Amino acid sequence: MVDLAIETAGLSKVYVGGSQSVPAVTGLDLEIRTGELFGLLGPNGAGKSTTIGMLTTLVTPTGGRATVAGADVIKRPVDVKRRISVVTQDTGLDRGLTLSQNLEMRGRLFGMSGRESRRRALELLEVFGLAERAKAKVGWVSGGQAQRLKIARSLMHRPDVLFLDEPTTGIDTQARLNLWEALRELHASGQTIVLTSHYLEEVESLCQRVAVIDDGSLLACDTVAGLKRTAGADTVFTMDFDGPAEPVAETAGKLPGVRRTETDGNRLRVYSTEPEGLFGKLADAGADHGLSVGNAFSTPPSLETAFLALTGRDFQA
Repeated sequence: MVDLAIETAGLSKVYVGGSQSVPAVTGLDLEIRTGELFGLLGPNGAGKSTTIGMLTTLVTPTGGRATVAGADVIKRPVDVKRRISVVTQDTGLDRGLTLSQNLEMRGRLFGMSGRESRRRALELLEVFGLAERAKAKVGWVSGGQAQRLKIARSLMHRPDVLFLDEPTTGIDTQARLNLWEALRELHASGQTIVLTSHYLEEVESLCQRVAVIDDGSLLACDTVAGLKRTAGADTVFTMDFDGPAEPVAETAGKLPGVRRTETDGNRLRVYSTEPEGLFGKLADAGADHGLSVGNAFSTPPSLETAFLALTGRDFQA
């Protein structure tokens, strides 16, 4: 039997305002394994934030059930809060305290003794490469160091599940890579992590499995490699014409190796297993309909093309 850190069944949330009701999450069935680094993807308004809110007890479900670290989010919310940590973009640090003091204060809030909290703080500062800045005030360190400190602080009480909501937003590339390495080491130690991110390459690099949510529903849940296969193509061709692309799509759909076509006004997307020479064939098809090609490019299978295939739109975190 698989040991599950998170399990949901029919989890739903409907927001009601006056005479209107807006479904935010509908019938979500999800299983996240203990020790897994799990990604949650979806465009703006897809239901990601509401889902995380329900799993962390900040949002009350209107249907279904969910357990986190063995505790029911509705029946035992206090137990859930004791077993998790959440790091969001809005998670603040006390800028008047040193890095070590920020961690120690969290430990004391969770009932640790002074000695235990100091020992745990030094341990985490070492893990996250911050030991040399232990006595520096938060206002004196870089954005990347502050972000690592937020995650270190969230681990003071050894949570069963760590929720990271866009943890690398707003930090530079090198700081992001440093944080990725810290997260890999944390995951290797057995920590269960649920990650949402602005960066598809971040999810692709770090996560064992990824769930894609749109319009409040779960579209797919698989490994990154599995999600890439759902794109159904070796290459995705995108071409912009100077008129409606539907006539070209009809012709393209009959070409060898083309599995699927999509149009969005003047834009045509073609999913093909035989990419060689396809640009020329599509341009010729456009010319047959009196259309000229503007912008044109191709994309090999990636998490982005899988996301596009599943949702029908470009990734906008």
